[in-house]
Amino acid sequence: MKIAILSQDSNLYSTRRIVEAGELRGHEMIVVNHAKCDLVIEKKKPQVYYQGEKLESFDAIIPRIGASITFYGTSVVRQFEMMKIFSTLNSQALIQSRDKLCSLQILSRAGLGMPKTAFTNNSKEVSSVIEKVGGAPCIIKLLEGTQGVGVVLAETKSAAESVLEAFHGLQARVIVQEFIKEAKGADIRVFVVDGVVVGAMKRQGKEGEFRSNLHRGGSATIHELSEEEENAALKAAKSLGLAICGVDMLQSNSGPMIMEVNSSPGLEGIEAATGVDIAKSIIRYIERNV
Repeated sequence: MKIAILSQDSNLYSTRRIVEAGELRGHEMIVVNHAKCDLVIEKKKPQVYYQGEKLESFDAIIPRIGASITFYGTSVVRQFEMMKIFSTLNSQALIQSRDKLCSLQILSRAGLGMPKTAFTNNSKEVSSVIEKVGGAPCIIKLLEGTQGVGVVLAETKSAAESVLEAFHGLQARVIVQEFIKEAKGADIRVFVVDGVVVGAMKRQGKEGEFRSNLHRGGSATIHELSEEEENAALKAAKSLGLAICGVDMLQSNSGPMIMEVNSSPGLEGIEAATGVDIAKSIIRYIERNV
């Protein structure tokens, strides 16, 4: 098969691993920078051009869309879908997963556990919003933040009010969430491919850091999921319509709590922690569906 990986950097670990896995299974793998694609839209004839050439004859695409280019990346994925080319990531699912508030609403409707979350457009209601999630300490998150950027732990009510007022003054959209103290700065990343958990790791934030992101010095170890955790991850992926995703959850006294579902999860940390060939699982998913 001829498979395109939509990625802005062919040297990224995840991109390189998917290329390698595809070539090992005899496929033609081509990296396409979606940020440099041109879309031509006309009656029943959608077209994509890259570096002056029309892209055609692809059997499948693997979107690796960065958060900073979600709008345009989604447009490119949608164009390929209109061309009847199989995509490992549905364009509508990409939009929903990138909208933190929307994704939490969908997960809530599906009956999944999550930290209590509040959102307001009224800067005069900051005190009330903090109380609605159980008071301080609490977590304040930028809706557009990624990899732990724009996430603040407010340890007192006055600190929380100050942070919220500052964000509102900048006209930034934020959510407030209860702080799950018993998680102790750790979370679980579950990698799902085609309705099956293919790997899970526990990420622990470095000392004094409540965020467990590996980019921020956190460490990762293989994690054996409980049945409840596995079911929660699979249900989260299904409710958001994601065939391939990374589900992030906290271990709480009331069971697993979903924090976020990542539609373009990185492979480096999970492959290193688990020793599982995740890239191969992605290629085999395409083989089963094309």
